[in-house]
Amino acid sequence: MQLAIRQNQASVTRGDLPRIAGDCFQLLQLFQNLVGNAIKYRSHRVPVVQVGALRQGDNWVFSVQDNGIGIAEEHYPRIFQIFQRLHAQKEYSGTGIGLAICQRIVDRHGGSLWVKSEPGRGSTFYFSIPVPK
Repeated sequence: MQLAIRQNQASVTRGDLPRIAGDCFQLLQLFQNLVGNAIKYRSHRVPVVQVGALRQGDNWVFSVQDNGIGIAEEHYPRIFQIFQRLHAQKEYSGTGIGLAICQRIVDRHGGSLWVKSEPGRGSTFYFSIPVPK
């Protein structure tokens, strides 16, 4: 991700993150997809991405927040479906499978994935992972 961060002059920061039980490769792919999208779907501003986590009951809830182009609420259900794109290939490259993969990874780990966003103001993707018993 260093190349994309450097080329876009992005700022990527993180708070304290917990150790969780799970497939390391899949969790790495999950974070790479979410942070990569936060950089890719940038506005005219320099991308600012913040990664964090909070314990909520029996789950860790992770967040990846950006200051990008945002997503209209009516598109929320579509973005997690495979091959669903909101933009033309000329505008933003990609296959339309990244968030579908994220959804499957989170499902395999017993969690949930969702987004809160506002067009023109950025997005925050959240996912939960159960705390090991």
